[in-house]
Amino acid sequence: MCGIIGIVGKTEVAAALYDGLTVLQHRGQDAAGIATVDGNRLRLHKGAGLVRDVFQREDMLKLSGRLGIGHCRYPTAGAEGSAEAQPFYVNSPYGIALAHNGNLINTETLRREVFEDDRRHINTDSDSEILLNVFAHELQIQDRLTLSPDHIFKAVAGVHRRCVGGYAIVALLLGYGVLAFRDPHGIRPLVLGERDTPAGKEYAVASESVAFDILGFRLVRDIAPGEAVLISLDGALHHRACAEPRVHAPCIFEYVYLARPDSMIEDVSVYKARLRMGERLAAKIRRLRPDHDIDAVIPIPDTSRTAASSLAAVLGLPMREGFVKNRYIGRTFIMPGQDERVKSVRRKLNAIELEFRRKNVLLVDDSIVRGTTSKQIIQMARDAGAKKVYFASAAPPVRFPNVYGIDMPAANELIAHGRSEDEVQRLIGADWLVYQDLADLIGAVAEGNEALSHFDTSCFSGEYVTGVEPTYLRELEFHRSDDAKNRRRQAS
Repeated sequence: MCGIIGIVGKTEVAAALYDGLTVLQHRGQDAAGIATVDGNRLRLHKGAGLVRDVFQREDMLKLSGRLGIGHCRYPTAGAEGSAEAQPFYVNSPYGIALAHNGNLINTETLRREVFEDDRRHINTDSDSEILLNVFAHELQIQDRLTLSPDHIFKAVAGVHRRCVGGYAIVALLLGYGVLAFRDPHGIRPLVLGERDTPAGKEYAVASESVAFDILGFRLVRDIAPGEAVLISLDGALHHRACAEPRVHAPCIFEYVYLARPDSMIEDVSVYKARLRMGERLAAKIRRLRPDHDIDAVIPIPDTSRTAASSLAAVLGLPMREGFVKNRYIGRTFIMPGQDERVKSVRRKLNAIELEFRRKNVLLVDDSIVRGTTSKQIIQMARDAGAKKVYFASAAPPVRFPNVYGIDMPAANELIAHGRSEDEVQRLIGADWLVYQDLADLIGAVAEGNEALSHFDTSCFSGEYVTGVEPTYLRELEFHRSDDAKNRRRQAS
């Protein structure tokens, strides 16, 4: 889960890229970077940390040019910190800077191919650098001094033939413009926007439409699965389907947690999808416990607030803000290690005792992943004086690794993996636990767009739209568990 943005403008774009990245900051807090093109010169600045910390005034002044791309990183593959901050750059052919959201699942095969067949060197552990070099090779074999859009689209088709996984890409091609494309299943989101200026039309691409709102762009549409869009230096828009049609399966976890509620993804309002999640979860509570003794519904800020509001309305219960969030703490789910996640919960949330004292409360969260945060929050509610603490998840049990760009790599770190809902209930210390049904989650999202019939639900269902070898899942757990990450941090 990373944030990407690209703009081809009529004037300088660095400030707009910066503003767009700040709105996409929720998608990654590990590192950030911006690349622009000024004539024949690539300007690049990147580093570890939040967008506001990576870019100072002097850095922004150096990022001249009227086209550029930006990235905020959330590490799933590769190391953490500045070494693998994006965009990545290769000077051959033509000069390419690339930023990537997602994850490839045939990385090791590609790494060998890139070295043995393409004769290219990979300098990091990042699958994004591998993808960049695959694309560079596919451009190289076009064997043209000057590229046409047709040649560029043929290179993208080559990437789709070789790369397997979920990916959304934005790239700068020196001398040509900004290129954006999505994996053939459309797992990771990518949207196209435009705005009119006195000098002419400007185009942008981004992970979420919310980036367009702050910049004054109109959302045109989602970039289709397997489609590539080229915005040339003169502002012309070219697009083409570069892969054979496959099952369109956007990641449903975007709607549960990852995306901002004010975004539109696949022509579905994330906000309205979350409202419908709350309504369907309330209906399940009514079926299971028509004589419940819940006094108040309390959301766990922030992503669950929307679902909690509609759930409370359907049940005819008051919704109360029982937790106050420290706005200066990052998203707990994407903290880089289990110890850091555990420590961050009490720094992040503080209970309002009056909302819990002598009450039976229903806490609502968007999902339960590792369970440690849920357990601590339930204990906080008890410490604040709650008589009973019920817990509702707007998503089904997370039982399987996500391999397409969300950091759920080790099955044994998922509290629901191999456990019943009653066992999870006991482990987190709830008096009652209720999960959303998968069919209801799918229905809540699909209701916003009749054309959506499939989703990537792999972390709930264990069904991977691209297919995944069991050996890959074992290797993923070995390399990307919290224990593995801690060993790498200690060794660095």
